Amino acid sequence: MRADNLITRWNSQSLTKQFLLIGGIVATTAMVLVGGFVSSLIEEAVTRNSAATTALYVDSVIAPLLPDMQTTRVLDDAAARALDETLGQGALGGRLLSFRLWRADGTVLYSNEESAIGKRLDLNDDLRTAFAGRMVAEFEPSVTTTEAIDQGVGRPLLKIYNPVLQPWSGEVVAVSEFHEVADDFQRSLRRARFHSWLAVAAFTVSFFIVLSAIVLRGSRTIESQRRVLRQRVDELSTLLSQNETLRGRLQRASQRATALNESHLRRIGADLHDGPAQLVAFASLRLDSNALISPATPARQLEIASIKASLDEAMDEIRTICSGLVLPQLEAASLSEILERSVEAHKQRTGSAVDLSISSPPEHLSPSAKICIYRFVQETLNNAYRHGGGAGQRVVQTTEGDRVRIEVADGGPGFDVDDIQPTSLGLAGLRERIESLGGTFEINSSAPGTVVRMSFSTEEIG
Repeated sequence: MRADNLITRWNSQSLTKQFLLIGGIVATTAMVLVGGFVSSLIEEAVTRNSAATTALYVDSVIAPLLPDMQTTRVLDDAAARALDETLGQGALGGRLLSFRLWRADGTVLYSNEESAIGKRLDLNDDLRTAFAGRMVAEFEPSVTTTEAIDQGVGRPLLKIYNPVLQPWSGEVVAVSEFHEVADDFQRSLRRARFHSWLAVAAFTVSFFIVLSAIVLRGSRTIESQRRVLRQRVDELSTLLSQNETLRGRLQRASQRATALNESHLRRIGADLHDGPAQLVAFASLRLDSNALISPATPARQLEIASIKASLDEAMDEIRTICSGLVLPQLEAASLSEILERSVEAHKQRTGSAVDLSISSPPEHLSPSAKICIYRFVQETLNNAYRHGGGAGQRVVQTTEGDRVRIEVADGGPGFDVDDIQPTSLGLAGLRERIESLGGTFEINSSAPGTVVRMSFSTEEIG
């Protein structure tokens, strides 16, 4: 679980932070490894070159003092005194802390320590390498030898094992071992190490800075694109949610519209059956009566007049039903003209008074919005006349920003809004029609009076 948390926290970091952390570790590790490797190479090369120079100098000084080392097993007193004088004073006296001359069998032919002369010791690896013909150099940064303790000093030493060659044959006949005081060499080596580490560090830091700048620029580009993509995803998610909501509303509206259409058809059928059909049936029955069949019947004219009145009434009801179903031409009409037409049609049909108030109507509306507004005013005025007796009828249109509000009110007795049944064709049909266009539908009824409002955005359906 903890590992998962660490991975999650790591993945949540930006690419720049990830690179700076991992790249810093890798760069530091590489700098240490390369610096150490280069420093070791420099130390080895400097040590070998310095030792070779010193060995060549020492060899040039003591070589003339040595007898034929191939035949001489022990140095005579004259050679020993010459070496003592040469190594104990002058340039070599201040540089060499210890000197020994070895024979191949491990015998110490000469040493600045008299107690060691003539002893036969086991050859170490450095002496074996020197007797094989290769010079050996070792640098000891800070050691304290017996000799140094006797002299009260602890100084860096350069230990050199140099093969002594026979001039005419090149054969190794002896090995000179000497310990040189390496104060100057140590300072030079430190400077070389410092410069090498400085060069490696400068190159590593410069390389890391350049890479960091590239990564930082790329990370900023990626983050910018990621923010834009996240914003687009959020916008698409919002649009998808809105589309899902609208799709659900549209589906429900479609289902309710189907049911309402069926209810409207049943109501129209019932109106035709109960009104014009009954009157026409009544007229048909009167046509078969004896009063009309017999020409001498005194009441014949009265019967004909009654039949004509029934047929005229049936025609009037049919025209009324048809006028409610057929809309006037609304495509080219403005909002003001639509409101005026609906109010005028209501006045002619009912003979009641309606006040009309129009304020800043929009110039352009879609055909669906025009039809919705016409039906809204027609149905609400019909309800105001039917249930409120046409008292105080008024239609008010206002505009607030991009939203248009239309209000139809009356001064009737009002009703309880909670008593409206979902199967109420007029109000239910209006609500479905308005909400299918993205508008809102409200009813506020109190004694006295009822107010019905609809509003919509011209940007959405205009």
